[in-house]
Amino acid sequence: MSRKTAKVAPLVLEPGRRTFCVSDVHGNLPLLKGLLEKLGFSEADTLIVMGDIVERNTGSLATLRYLMELSRGYDLRFILGNCDNLVLDFVDEGGELLDSFFERWIGNLGDRSVLVQMAREAGASIESRADYPLARRTFRERFSAELDFMRAMPHILLNDDYLLVHGGVSREDGLESLIAFDCMKNDHFWEQGHVFQRWVIAGHTPVTLYRGDIPDADPIIDEASHIISIDGGCTLKVDGQLNALLLPARPTCAAEFSFVSFDGFPKVTALEWQEGSECSVNIRWGRSALELLEGGEEFSRCRHVETGRELDILNSYLRFRPEGVTCEDSTDYRLPVEPGDTLGVVRTTGRGILCKKGGVTGWYYGAYQ
Repeated sequence: MSRKTAKVAPLVLEPGRRTFCVSDVHGNLPLLKGLLEKLGFSEADTLIVMGDIVERNTGSLATLRYLMELSRGYDLRFILGNCDNLVLDFVDEGGELLDSFFERWIGNLGDRSVLVQMAREAGASIESRADYPLARRTFRERFSAELDFMRAMPHILLNDDYLLVHGGVSREDGLESLIAFDCMKNDHFWEQGHVFQRWVIAGHTPVTLYRGDIPDADPIIDEASHIISIDGGCTLKVDGQLNALLLPARPTCAAEFSFVSFDGFPKVTALEWQEGSECSVNIRWGRSALELLEGGEEFSRCRHVETGRELDILNSYLRFRPEGVTCEDSTDYRLPVEPGDTLGVVRTTGRGILCKKGGVTGWYYGAYQ
C-alpha cells in the first residue's frame, strides 16, 4: 500500500448548525437514506462522512454518487477511509504486490466490490491481473468525477476540540507526517491505550468487536481517553446499524454527546416480561472459532474455542472452512424486556427471535405483536 503521508484539513463548525458524524456506510444506501430521514437532515445541517462509503455491498457505486449529488445542495464534509482508498490504489498505484491483493479481494467480494460495479458499467473486465492495465485506463476516463471526488478527501479533519479520522491516530501533533494508510486502517484503535486532549472520533472498527459479553452497536463515548468510536457495523454485521453522532459546539464532557441510529429492521412490540442474562458471550469477528458438538435442524450445539462456553448457534450462521468451523457474530445473551418494549427483529426462529433493543442484540422468547 502507498506510504503517502496524511492530508489534514481544518474542521470549521458553523454556529447554530447541527453537525452529524457518520462512518462506514459501506454502500448501504437504504440505511443511509433511512438515517437521514430519521435525523430530519436539511440544508440547515452539516453531515461529516468519515470514510468507507464503498465496498462490501452491491450498492457501493450508487451510494458514492448519491453523496456526491447530495453535497451539491447540502453541507457535506468527507474523510477518506481505507475501503475508499482501495479504489484509488487500484486506479492510481498498481504493482505486483497490489495486483496480487486485488486479485484476492475482487475474487472474494465479487459484485459487492465497487471495482466490479465500475467494470460492469464501463464494459471492462477485471477477472484477472492481465485485465488491470486496460481497466485502469478505462476507469480513469469513465469515472473521472468519482475518482477526483475521492482524491480530494483529507484523511483528518481538525480543530481545537475535535480530531476526526477514519481509523485512528497515535498522537495529536505532527499529523502531516503520519502515514495516511495507518490513519485509515487502524484496527481496534480504542484498545490501544491512547489518551487525547481533543475528542478523537473514529470509525473503521465495528464497536461490537470491543465487547466480549454482549453485542452492542451503539457508539462508545469514552470520557477518560477522549475517544469516540462510531462504527455500528453497517453492512458488515448481520445486526449492524448506522450511527450519527451529534457534535456539541464546545464539548466539556461525554454527557454532552448524543447520537441517532438506524438499522432498518422490522419492529415488533413485546407483550411479555423477560429477565436479562447475568452472564453471556458475544462471539465476534476474528474470535469466532468453534467446535461443533451436535448438529440440529435449525441450531447446532457448539463450543466457543476462546471461552470454552457452550451454546446453540443458528445453522445459517455457521461457516465450514478447511481451517475449521467459525460463525457469524453470535450470542446467547437474553435481552431484558418489558411489555411494550419495541424490538427490531434480526431473525425469527422456532425458539424465539434474535432481535435488537436499542443498539443491543439478544434473544427474546416471549410473545409479541
